[in-house]
Amino acid sequence: MNETLSSLFQEEIQVIGASRTDAGVHAYGNVAVFDTTARIPAEKIPYALNRRLPEDIRIQKAVQVADDFHPRRCESRKTYEYRILNTPFLIPQKRLYAHWTYYDLDVERMRRAAKCLIGEHDFKSFCSVNTQAESTVRTIYELDVCRKEDSPEEIVIRVTGNGFLYNMVRIIAGTLIEVGRGRLEPEDVMRMLEAKDRRAGGPTAPAKGLTLVGYHFVENEEITKKEI
Repeated sequence: MNETLSSLFQEEIQVIGASRTDAGVHAYGNVAVFDTTARIPAEKIPYALNRRLPEDIRIQKAVQVADDFHPRRCESRKTYEYRILNTPFLIPQKRLYAHWTYYDLDVERMRRAAKCLIGEHDFKSFCSVNTQAESTVRTIYELDVCRKEDSPEEIVIRVTGNGFLYNMVRIIAGTLIEVGRGRLEPEDVMRMLEAKDRRAGGPTAPAKGLTLVGYHFVENEEITKKEI
């Protein structure tokens, strides 16, 4: 993106993204900010930029923001979904956007475990050891697990929080899958939180099942990415 923007504006551009997702993770929308001396009206930028981007990336909107706006230093809420394809055999058309597992998963057990994670906690056990975060305390506002009514072979883990640590949602998903398989008890999740040790947490689920579906800036509705 930096290279494409620099080519468009004929000056060096450095983008600051609101969310730094792992390779292989999807997004229905993200938010990024950059500085430029160009005088192109903000609303015209998507038209110029989309012609230069690969077809799997599209800019939907551009607006001018305050000079001191930083997408990772203001109050916001992110919503992610982790999709699990729970079938005896892989469905090829869904292989790129869901994690396939043929083990029978108990959604009610997964939902009970998920409730333990709601609220403000130290999520050190659910964070990659390579994190550079100054604090591992985060708040989860909502976390639910359900089977899609129109596609019951798909299980969706949906989580909304004020921020997520490196690999946090994927570790939560991997842990809930282990609960669903019966390899962990729902109550084990609370003990994982209390341990504050990555070795106590569950496995990291594959990246391809994860999608950023919503981004809400509490004090700036104009650039909020509505949830899908």
